[in-house]
Amino acid sequence: MMEVLATVTSKGQVTIPAEVRRHLGVKTKDKIAFVLEPSGTVRLRVPRYTSVASVRGAAGSLKKPLTWEEMRAVAREDRLAAKSPDAR
Repeated sequence: MMEVLATVTSKGQVTIPAEVRRHLGVKTKDKIAFVLEPSGTVRLRVPRYTSVASVRGAAGSLKKPLTWEEMRAVAREDRLAAKSPDAR
């Protein structure tokens, strides 16, 4: 285990040391999360999805765009299937 020190400024800011940034794969403009554990431990984590835009493409893509009515029909089918697995 390695310990890397950083200093908190009067404004409460901390520069993340280069070694820690490399270890986390953090680059300029990336987000990091501070995870507060019940035990008092604080962990740094890189969130998987930091914005709605970052989720783009995560579910794959369609062969052709759907119309609003087609999307509603799919949503209805999914909702019915969730209520009763035998509905489909």
